[in-house]
Amino acid sequence: MADNFYFSLNQLTTAVVILDQRLNVVHINAAAEELFFVSNKNSISHSLQSTFMQAEQLADAVGRAKRDGTSHLLQELSFCKLLLRCSITPLKFSEKVPSARGASLAVLSGGVLIEFQPIDHSLRLMREAQMLEQTEANRMLLRNLAHEVKNPLGGIRGAAQLLEHELDKPFLREYTQVVIQEADRLVSLMDQLLEPERKLSLDQLNIHEVLERVRSIVLAEFPGDLRIQRDYDISLPLLVGDKEQLMQAVLNLARNAAQAMSGRGEISFKTRFSRQVTIMKKRYRLALTIQVIDTGPGIPPELHDKIFYPLVTGRDNGHGLGLTITQKLINQHDGIVEFDSEPGRTCFTIILPLK
Repeated sequence: MADNFYFSLNQLTTAVVILDQRLNVVHINAAAEELFFVSNKNSISHSLQSTFMQAEQLADAVGRAKRDGTSHLLQELSFCKLLLRCSITPLKFSEKVPSARGASLAVLSGGVLIEFQPIDHSLRLMREAQMLEQTEANRMLLRNLAHEVKNPLGGIRGAAQLLEHELDKPFLREYTQVVIQEADRLVSLMDQLLEPERKLSLDQLNIHEVLERVRSIVLAEFPGDLRIQRDYDISLPLLVGDKEQLMQAVLNLARNAAQAMSGRGEISFKTRFSRQVTIMKKRYRLALTIQVIDTGPGIPPELHDKIFYPLVTGRDNGHGLGLTITQKLINQHDGIVEFDSEPGRTCFTIILPLK
C-alpha cells in the first residue's frame, strides 16, 4: 500500500513533502525533488532543517499546524530562494513506510504533509522566453557588426606591417607589434561571433565523463589552491547529446568560476535527476540537471539581467562571450541555463531534457 501511495504522489505536478511525528522526512515526491533540487533517497530520516536550507519559517509553521491539529496555509513563503504558496496538513491516518535501511518505521499518523506551489512559475516561463528572444536578437546584431569590423581590421594590420618594414629604429617596432597583435586578437574575437552553429554530433554519453574531463582541464589550468568537489547521482541514465559541445559549455562555466575566485577557492559539480520539467513552455517527463557552484564573490546585481548577453562581463580582462556560447550550446540541446548568485555562492544550473 505504501508503494501505491508514493507512486501516486510522484505523479503529481505539485511539490509534496511528508514528515513523520518527529518532523523527519519520510518522502519527497518527484515534483519537490525538481523544485528544491534535493534527493528523496538521500533525505529520508533527515530533519526538515538539515534537508532544506533556511527552513526556520517553514518549521515554525509546521510546528503550529501540528500543535493545533489543523491545516495551515501560507500565502507567501520565502523558501529555498523561491516564493511559494504552502499548505501544511496534519496526518491522522496510519501507514507503514520503509525507512532508509529498509525496515518499517512506526506510522505516519501525527506527521504532516506539506504542499508547495511556486507563485512565480508563470513569471519564470515568461523570463525564459524573453531571454531566448533577446539572445537571438543580440546574436544577429553582433554577427552583422562583426562582418563590418573585420574588414578595417585587416587594413589596420596590413598598414602596421608595412610601417614596421620602414622603421629604422628597432625599438619603434614594438609599437607596430602591439598594433598587429591587438588586431589579430580582435579578428579572433570576431571569428567567434561569426562562427556558424555546427550541426550536433549526437551520441549516447555519460555526463559524468564529461564533467571529469572538464575537472581535469580546469585543475591543470589553475594549479594550487583550487578545489573541485563532486556530488554526482551515479544512477543517472545516459544522455543523448554532443559530447564536445556539452564539454565546452560546462568548461566555460567552470573557467568563469575559477577566474572569479582568482584560482583560489572551491567549485562543486552536482548532478541530479528531475521529473516533469518545463523548458521554454515545453513539458518533459525526465531531465538531467548539472550545477556548477563556486565560492567566489558573486555576480554584481547590476549584471543579473544581462549576464548572458554578448560582451557583458564582470572582469576587466573578460571578453563576455563564455556565457553566451554556453547558452547557445545548451539551447541547441533543447536545454536551458539558469543562475543564482550572492556573495560567497554562485550557482549555474544546466537543465537538459532526456528524450
